[in-house]
Amino acid sequence: QVFTFNTVEIQVQPSVKVNNGAPMSIVCHADISKSTNFQMKHNFTIFKDGKLVFTAVSDKGDAQYEISTARSSDTGDYECTVEAGGKTKTSNSLHVWVIGMTKPILTAEKKEVLEGEVVKLRCELPEEEPPLYFFFRKIKMNSTPKEKHVFEPYRNFSEVEFSVEEGDNILQFDCFGRRNVKLEFESSEHSNKTLVTVREPFIKPTLIARPSNNVTEGDRIQFECSTVVARMRNIEIILQKNRTILKSVRDEKLLKHSAVATLEHNGEYLCKVEQGRAAKTTKLNVAVSELFPKPVLAASMSTLDENKELTLSCSISGFRKANFAVLRKNPKGDILLRNSRNLTMRVNVNDTGSYICKAEVKGIVKESKPVKINVYAPVSKPTLSVVSGLPEVVLGKPLWLICRSVKGTPPITFTFYKGNEVKKIVTNDTYATFLDENIRQNDERGYKCEARNNHSSGMETSNILNVTVIVPIKNASLGSIPFGEVEDGSDTTFLCSVNGGSWPIHFRIFRKTDHDILLYERSENADKMVWHKETMNRQDTGIYYCMASNRANVDVKSHPITISVILAAWKKGIIAAFVLILIAGAVTLASWWFFCKKKK
Repeated sequence: QVFTFNTVEIQVQPSVKVNNGAPMSIVCHADISKSTNFQMKHNFTIFKDGKLVFTAVSDKGDAQYEISTARSSDTGDYECTVEAGGKTKTSNSLHVWVIGMTKPILTAEKKEVLEGEVVKLRCELPEEEPPLYFFFRKIKMNSTPKEKHVFEPYRNFSEVEFSVEEGDNILQFDCFGRRNVKLEFESSEHSNKTLVTVREPFIKPTLIARPSNNVTEGDRIQFECSTVVARMRNIEIILQKNRTILKSVRDEKLLKHSAVATLEHNGEYLCKVEQGRAAKTTKLNVAVSELFPKPVLAASMSTLDENKELTLSCSISGFRKANFAVLRKNPKGDILLRNSRNLTMRVNVNDTGSYICKAEVKGIVKESKPVKINVYAPVSKPTLSVVSGLPEVVLGKPLWLICRSVKGTPPITFTFYKGNEVKKIVTNDTYATFLDENIRQNDERGYKCEARNNHSSGMETSNILNVTVIVPIKNASLGSIPFGEVEDGSDTTFLCSVNGGSWPIHFRIFRKTDHDILLYERSENADKMVWHKETMNRQDTGIYYCMASNRANVDVKSHPITISVILAAWKKGIIAAFVLILIAGAVTLASWWFFCKKKK
């Protein structure tokens, strides 16, 4: 009894797309080849989305899974496995789509609510399997429905809350569901409509202004905001203007607020009544007419010298009967100068600042625009100096000058001159600087600066500053007489010279050792220096060099020279005579010794 599976197939009847509520059958067929015609048992197993949904044992090659009423929960991937005689074979997967979803069921927690409360809804798809999308709608007359949606990954129902707003009276709610099948969305039909009735907890407030909402500055205006309340508990009335709360009362039906009208009271007022989540508002526009225009402050002059007279006058166009005051602006509070229309005073520099005037009529106070007054003290004679201190500069280096004026009200304008040529104009408080980078060796033009401000006295000029240009030293050299070799005990003259450089020049002569020894130094108003050294000895043998420097603070070193101290000529003669005498004595002694020996 030999057999083999050829194929195992799965089919759905009437088709792979079945309408919701219709019957359907899942058929599993096994095609088997046998060596002889013998009977065998077949174990059929049908899976949906990997879960076992049907099993059967048959001696036939077919098995059928009957579903009398198909639901959307029956949508899924089906496959069939057949086992016989120890052999097993599985069919390909087949996707079945039950088209259409069951109608959802919508319930509301309350059928009657107050404004400000919430309506809690529950939408259920009892025969559907998650994940599901739920859509809730709030419907009222002559308005676009408001919609909320919720994704439920693990349950077939969802709950939401809708707030009941002002103006809601009769509300209808419905819902529908949606699911995702093979990247396609399928929606259910809408649920039954649920009706909810809304009652008002209080009526829309009334806002009035007494005596009228058209008043004049200085009049007293009173606002009254009231409502009718079904239940007094936790009710609040608020009066606002431009989002600023002017007054509020709790657990009362009436709010009153009064004030003296000013132009700032122009605009829209809002009365708001709140209880729980419910809120209702009423608006009122108030127009305030101007009693008198803002005063104008006039000054006899805005820029003046110290010790001059300043007159400030305050006036109102077409209006004379008012209480006036002249004040000076101050960050810590305006300073009252005089309760009068006019003010005359002799000023000093401390009076510089902004001034205003105030006018008062019927309790209404208005302020003028500020007037800026500048009082100037004359500048003192400026001083011009070199920033580094001394009136000199090294050739090739920049020259920094500073011009100062000790007295004078800023801003001060400084003008720098080189000769009669204007080089720079700077406006600052008490000083200014100038950089001259074009320094020449024979430039004899002097510097000066001028200072002036807005004082009528004009400008002040500094003294002329003459700056010395220091030329750095170049190419120092050292020589000696005699040169090279010097007899012991004789004198030597050293000459250190330079090629250019501003005087005085400081010369120094050194002899090289492990630590160079300074032998001689002197400053000269010349390009050279001579040093006469007496009585040279053998210890003076060595290498010599000189260094030169001036106020440019640059040391210039010469090439070294070598001096050897040798024995003097007369000393050589004495030594030679002494040697000759010794030789003569030795010859005489030798002759005498030879004569004596011969005689014997």
